[in-house]
Amino acid sequence: MPKNIRGVLPIVHTPFTDDDRIDVDSLHRELAWALERPIGGYCTGMVSEILRLSGDERNHLHREIGAADRGERVFVAGVGAESTGQACAFAEAAAGYGCDAVMVIPPVTARTSYNQLRDYFSSIADAVDVPMIIQDASSYVGQAIPMQLNVELLDKFGEDKILFKPEASPLGPKLSELRDATGGRAKIFEGSGGISLMDSYRRGIKGTMPGMEFLDTVLAVWDALEAGDDARAYTAYMPLCALVALQLQAGLEGFLATEKYILHARGLFTTDRRRQPYSFVLDKETRAEIDRLMKLAGL
Repeated sequence: MPKNIRGVLPIVHTPFTDDDRIDVDSLHRELAWALERPIGGYCTGMVSEILRLSGDERNHLHREIGAADRGERVFVAGVGAESTGQACAFAEAAAGYGCDAVMVIPPVTARTSYNQLRDYFSSIADAVDVPMIIQDASSYVGQAIPMQLNVELLDKFGEDKILFKPEASPLGPKLSELRDATGGRAKIFEGSGGISLMDSYRRGIKGTMPGMEFLDTVLAVWDALEAGDDARAYTAYMPLCALVALQLQAGLEGFLATEKYILHARGLFTTDRRRQPYSFVLDKETRAEIDRLMKLAGL
């Protein structure tokens, strides 16, 4: 029976050793730390640096994550690639490692036609038995996915097979557009890092996919929203917004730099190494502000 994909589903960050190999010990510390919290599961995605991993490395990462004892929590594997064949191979491998769903972005380097994009997603959905989350990451990478294509894929495969993570701008209206275009059938997840979580929740999302770095605060916001306690939700949400705003100043690179800095500072990662090249480095003033805000947030 398929597992329920819902709630707070953090993205796993990929730790590296000083010689740029995947740091398996740090990875397992990260997973164990996350599983001590009431998460719905975890995923790999853009902030896992999967586009900077070789094919063998991505499969290695998914094999290690799939082998971890997560109980009833789900594992969603990011399998988007530059060709249909690559993406299908990643999906099949991840399913073999025990993932509960796959998450797919369109190709990044090619501007595909509607029909090509439809065939790309359809081929991946046909390749595996697990659900597929269609991720529109066009606010920071790749191309936007036509709304009609979302509807077409949902109609073809059904709401238990096709789920969505729309991250095109503006996020809130796009969430509502997808919800309304599918008559409320679409199961939608958001990935704003927490900064749009309050607004997104009220638009009917099934869950959120933040990074690991502010996980306790995101969980506090989600728990309060589920309980209908807006006052408690906003108390946790305000410092979270300030933290994510610092990340957003440098887009995806800002998220990666901050996430690695925090996980290293917590002792979960042996290093804060990112795959090169990258365009943004935390300066001492930004690090100091992160530290102040994390203390304010109780992290």
